[in-house]
Amino acid sequence: MAVTLLENYEELQEKLNQHERFMLLKHSLTCPISSGAKQEYESYASQTDTPLYMLNIQESRSFSNQVAESFGVKHESPQVLLFKGDQVIWNTSHWHIKEEALKEADQ
Repeated sequence: MAVTLLENYEELQEKLNQHERFMLLKHSLTCPISSGAKQEYESYASQTDTPLYMLNIQESRSFSNQVAESFGVKHESPQVLLFKGDQVIWNTSHWHIKEEALKEADQ
């Protein structure tokens, strides 16, 4: 499944209503750790039917902050959030964003 860019909180709200579960990568365009995490996330996309989304922090900083506040998950970058219903049921960040970790969380 392809990774789709979200640009604002309203788009996230649509996805919450549209899917039972999905993942969101909060990604920094300038951080090498984030670049590696994005590669792992994109590699995982071919192994799952779970919808995968991404937000670029530098382009959508207020959106990223709103996600952290609304779902009670401390902001980190890079960070993957797994949503089920209207809750974040799992998250990880930095070097822990690996295909295997995403697969395990997605079971």
